[in-house]
Amino acid sequence: MNRTEFIFATAIILFVAFVLGWFASWLIHRFTRVSQSEMGELDKMAQALHEAEETRDQAITYLQQREAEMTNQLSQSEAELRAAMDGLRAARHEAEELRTYIERVNAG
Repeated sequence: MNRTEFIFATAIILFVAFVLGWFASWLIHRFTRVSQSEMGELDKMAQALHEAEETRDQAITYLQQREAEMTNQLSQSEAELRAAMDGLRAARHEAEELRTYIERVNAG
């Protein structure tokens, strides 16, 4: 094989490789191309996803508001409990003072 034959053989091999690569690329592109019906389905899915995200955001907002309300209600209940406990403590102290006073009056 002389130099000219080698160059032609190399050129033919490279050309065949190029054609096979181009054909494989075209074939892959042909099979992976998105059809119009698939685009419609993707649009529907995107719309559904958008609506789901809006619903999620609304739910999160509602839960945050509800949590704030419940926290406020809990704080109020704790304040009422403390006030009731203070009142009970004062009533017990007063009852004990009255009991002591009655015992002193009865004793002497």
